[in-house]
Amino acid sequence: MGGLTERIGPRWPLTIGPLVVAGGFALMLLVGSGGSYWSCVLPGMAAIALGMAAAVAPLTTAVLSSVDDDHTGTASGFNSAIARTGGLIATASTGAVIAASGAALIGAFHVAALVAAALAVGAAAAAFASLGEKRP
Repeated sequence: MGGLTERIGPRWPLTIGPLVVAGGFALMLLVGSGGSYWSCVLPGMAAIALGMAAAVAPLTTAVLSSVDDDHTGTASGFNSAIARTGGLIATASTGAVIAASGAALIGAFHVAALVAAALAVGAAAAAFASLGEKRP
C-alpha cells in the first residue's frame, strides 16, 4: 500500500481504509449470545483487519513524506507513539465493556462497536477533508 500511496497520494487509501474498518465494526453488531464465530465474529474482524491493513502503510508514508529528511526520525517516533497511545486507549476502554455480564455484556459490546465505527468514519472524513490529491 505504501507504493500505491506514492503513486496516487494518501487521500483515498486513508479515506477508504477507515470506511472499511467502520463497516467491520458495524458487522460486529451481529455478535450475540447464539451466533457462531464463523458467521458473527469472523466477517467483522476480517473487514477491520483489511481496512487497517489498507490504512496503516499509507498513514506512515504520508507522515514520513510530509517532513524533510532531517526530521524523518522524529516523525517516525511521533507516529509510533501516537499509534501506541491509540492501542492503550482501546485496551483501557475494554474494561468498561467487560465489566458487564450476560445480556449487558453484549449490549456494552454493541455500544463499543458503534462508537468505534463512528470514530472510524470520523477518521475517514478527516482524511478526505484534509488531504489533497497527489500532484504530478
